[in-house]
Amino acid sequence: MKILSGIELSGYITERQARQIRQLRQEYKVFPKLAIVQTIDSLVIDRYVHLKQQYAKDILAEVEVYKIDQAKLIDTIQRLNEDNAVHGIIVQLPLADTSETEQAVNAVIPAKDVDGLSEDAMLTPATAMAIDWLLAGYNVELKGKNIAIVGNGRLVGAPLARLWANAGLNVSVYDDTTENLANEIRKAQVIVTATGVPGLITSQMIQPGAVVVDAGTASENGKLIGDVAEDVRNRSDVTITPKKGGVGPLTVTALFDNLIQAARSKAEEL
Repeated sequence: MKILSGIELSGYITERQARQIRQLRQEYKVFPKLAIVQTIDSLVIDRYVHLKQQYAKDILAEVEVYKIDQAKLIDTIQRLNEDNAVHGIIVQLPLADTSETEQAVNAVIPAKDVDGLSEDAMLTPATAMAIDWLLAGYNVELKGKNIAIVGNGRLVGAPLARLWANAGLNVSVYDDTTENLANEIRKAQVIVTATGVPGLITSQMIQPGAVVVDAGTASENGKLIGDVAEDVRNRSDVTITPKKGGVGPLTVTALFDNLIQAARSKAEEL
């Protein structure tokens, strides 16, 4: 079994980002700042927010977290849009009331939409970018392969499908309700799963030699778990992300790449 470690790859990018931020701070007096707006308490969400805060310290970026009642969400976003010291804004999903998701992400101005989720987004969504980086970093060839993306959510599946389809790759999108899901996925040489359904992807669904990226996250008994069942990880013929340290570290890295890009654009306006 070959492991796709996002931790190993992110180290190289972290060094480059730290240099870029030092340059922004020294030459332009611009201090890249990320604002995270959160409306729900969740182990999974809190863990990801903490990772972003820790990563920011490593590269000398700033992070401010706003845990608020959802009734204040749009006003908070608008205030952050107008704050010249803030270069990137994240609406941490899911919201307490998911029916307001579209309105909330579109309230972030494109120049500060570092998650790339708004209708007029200028930047690539971080998790999609991270998965693309991960596979490229391990020289996984995607051209000419059958690619299955399981899960069509706005954070992972949908933007990744757009990214790869626009690159001319052969992508099919499924979810956990797809009829004959096992038969469909078994046709794929590359599988990316992001449904949040623990154990959805089993060994019998995966052809020999397949590449599997588990970007699913769920909380079970206080632990974060993915979509891939344990029997997949017992196989010697698959290439797969680890239980920890796969897509997650690179997602945070990609997010801060977007933040640096947004801060540099602001610096060039000065």
